[in-house]
Amino acid sequence: MKFSELGLKPEIQNALADMGYQDLTPIQEKTFSLILSGRDLLARAETGSGKTAACGIPLVQMIDPLSNGIQALILVPTRELALQYVDEIDRISRLTDVVPFAIFGGFSMEIQRAKLRDQVHLLVATPGRLIDFLYHTKSIDLSFVRTLVLDEADEMLKMGFIEDIEWIMSCMIHEHQTLFFAATMPEPINRLIRTYLKDPVRVELNTEQVAPQSLAHHFQYTGRRDRLKVLIEYLKREEISQAIIFCNSRHYGEKLIRSLEGEFHSIGYIHGGLEQSRRTSLFERFRRNEITIMVATDLASRGLDFSHVSHVINYDYPYGQESYTHRTGRTGRMGRPGIAMTFVTDQELGVLKSLLKMNRIDPVWHGNIPNLPSASKSNGRRNGKNCLRKQSQRISRKQFPSSNSEASNAHLSRSL
Repeated sequence: MKFSELGLKPEIQNALADMGYQDLTPIQEKTFSLILSGRDLLARAETGSGKTAACGIPLVQMIDPLSNGIQALILVPTRELALQYVDEIDRISRLTDVVPFAIFGGFSMEIQRAKLRDQVHLLVATPGRLIDFLYHTKSIDLSFVRTLVLDEADEMLKMGFIEDIEWIMSCMIHEHQTLFFAATMPEPINRLIRTYLKDPVRVELNTEQVAPQSLAHHFQYTGRRDRLKVLIEYLKREEISQAIIFCNSRHYGEKLIRSLEGEFHSIGYIHGGLEQSRRTSLFERFRRNEITIMVATDLASRGLDFSHVSHVINYDYPYGQESYTHRTGRTGRMGRPGIAMTFVTDQELGVLKSLLKMNRIDPVWHGNIPNLPSASKSNGRRNGKNCLRKQSQRISRKQFPSSNSEASNAHLSRSL
């Protein structure tokens, strides 16, 4: 189905055409009419399936710009996702009079409060900063909210926001629509749904494969001491548009970035200990393709959409299957091809065996293939053989569109 068939307002249709949006993704096609009809909704789909636009486009369509007050509230787990979300909606609504804005921690409340005094129709917020405003100011009135959206609801649960979310939802006692978007659906989220959603429609796509289907899963069996050498060789050998290299801690990331800076020039490092202004600057530079290789902790693994990323590399094996899904979901988004390379040592063979089975992953091995059938979750035994692996396809830089730096800059100036 095409966006031109949806009967959108001409201003929205023209903005989507300028953004290059033509065909709806499955999650967009399944949810669009449901959201417009006012139904409560639980939408679960693979990472990188277009959930942000699936929510943002109908919200902009429904908002009355002549009516003052916040008409849509979107809760997201991180500052970076809040910026990305409001940037996407800003682009969708740029030819309309709909005004989106984002509030999040690590930035002056006074500046955010000044903007909230003006007309804001759609508010994107992290739970903690929203509660700060509701407790300590009178800048935000939720009584006009028609639609409440929880995006990355499972990640908010993981980050300990469940009580904050329940408190915010309990404050909204008037009639409103509630939308849940998530890649996974743990039981506490199901409890929230049972408590706060009214006869919700469930849309669940690819529940057995939450990673993008255009993503190729590559693995390299190596010793822990050999990983750095293998990584450098891999980065120099591959045709990389952009890559995110994940480490399990800030300490490991600092060691890796020091080692790579002597080998590569266009490289950055993002982690939760950076000042918010520095983190935002790095993300914007990466989005504008000014940085080719980004070393990162799991801060960058959820929700963020970088259209240039051709490779995700797990230098440190991720903690848990959900972490693997969300890290590797930074590439292969919206049907674009992508490669996820994971370095595996003896210690991870057992959990890797479980991951491949549970996610139905067809692995592409580089180098030696380990003896996975004999591996247990607690241990793996090295018994490799020369690789007769499935031929991997190289990804051309031409397959990744250029970023729209003007759109990002326009958002930053408008929202800050």
